[in-house]
Amino acid sequence: MQLNIALEQPEKKLALFGSADRHLRMIRDTFGVQIIGHDEELRLSGEREQVGKAAAVLEQLQKALRRQEWLTAEEVGSAIGKAADESRQHSADEIDVYARGRAIRPKTPGQRQYIEAIFHHDLTFCTGPAGTGKTYLAVAAAACLLKHGQTKRIVLARPAVEAGERLGFLPGDLQAKVNPYLRPLFDALHDMMDFEQVKRFMINDVIEVIPLAFMRGRTLNESVVILDEAQNTTASQMLMFLTRLGHDSKMIVTGDVTQVDLPPDVRSGLVDAMQRLAGIRGIARVELQRVDIVRHRLVQNIVNAYEQNGQGGHHETAPKDEE
Repeated sequence: MQLNIALEQPEKKLALFGSADRHLRMIRDTFGVQIIGHDEELRLSGEREQVGKAAAVLEQLQKALRRQEWLTAEEVGSAIGKAADESRQHSADEIDVYARGRAIRPKTPGQRQYIEAIFHHDLTFCTGPAGTGKTYLAVAAAACLLKHGQTKRIVLARPAVEAGERLGFLPGDLQAKVNPYLRPLFDALHDMMDFEQVKRFMINDVIEVIPLAFMRGRTLNESVVILDEAQNTTASQMLMFLTRLGHDSKMIVTGDVTQVDLPPDVRSGLVDAMQRLAGIRGIARVELQRVDIVRHRLVQNIVNAYEQNGQGGHHETAPKDEE
């Protein structure tokens, strides 16, 4: 496989590469990968697992260079040794993605169960109220898998029908029409990667953010595919999405079944799918609760107040959580 890694600080390229590329040679010789410098990025190629380990070393070294000007051979050797000994399996407490300088970690038992489900299943359904981190944690897990070379691309999709609006009634060209629907996905990405990196990944099709309808007819191999706001899909749309699953891929389907914006006589594809697929091995189902809300403390109080007054939106009862 091939993986491109952006140089966070091009001005420290010599410190990262080492004198006469000594550090790069150490990484290359240890993991048996090819490393080629190209503009402001490094291109790694080789076996998937080894490329992932080499990428992890380079990430660790770039992190060290945020706070120092040079790297010693001992520091490089230590990073290589750590990566060489690490298992490819991730745990819920090792997402290894950062937002605003802080490591992203699950903050509740429910969120931890969610992350474990993503790492250990090819298809994960997650339901829960706003603020529980359904989308954010899915994007973080996908970014972690991409960073470690365990997937080649991230595809983020949303149904483009919400609150009674359809794309045809919105002003502007196609890009202008879909942006309001896809904005939450971009926000999550920009929290974890700088703007230029996201832009570069999108140009190279490493990251794709699209309306659900654009996925018809495709098969996605070696990808992490996230469907957000899935409660607003129909049963046929959900079937179309789920059958896009390709080899060595993962799918994460998230939604809030109390906030369905479909017409009253149209059944939510998310609820329908969870009921139809109940009992199939290899499919994880996680239901986050109000106690998993991690936004501003008032969000949980607001959700509680609206539910007590019967203002939760079109409600459909989802099956209880099970795996």
